[in-house]
Amino acid sequence: MATFTKFQKFALALTEKKHNLTSDQLQIALTNTAPNVATAGVLTDITEISYTNLTSRVVTTSSNTQTSGTQKLVCADLTLTASGAVATFRYAVLYNNTATNKDLIGYWDYGVAVTMQSPETFLVDFDGANGVLQTA
Repeated sequence: MATFTKFQKFALALTEKKHNLTSDQLQIALTNTAPNVATAGVLTDITEISYTNLTSRVVTTSSNTQTSGTQKLVCADLTLTASGAVATFRYAVLYNNTATNKDLIGYWDYGVAVTMQSPETFLVDFDGANGVLQTA
């Protein structure tokens, strides 16, 4: 399973009220270029692939809860399905599609370039047990 890496600017964006992780629409962007975790903050800071032959990248938030001062965001796994050739990608980037500037949250590095042809699928696993992210 790929490891989730949080963008550094996400912490500041939370304090600036740019994210409502309970109700905002989260989405996945795919890229074959390593995101810069220290400087990237909005969707235009990454180089996205073309999504012409790919199903919806909309993420379903299952819950965003707090227990004993620790917040946990849980999302339903997302299965992407190709309807033709999909550009090569290695990174799946989670971002807030509701936020004005499409603020970035974090990304998963799959370690190798991924290619897809019709009707192949790719699972973005959001780690149901631990959630996408936890903040304390």
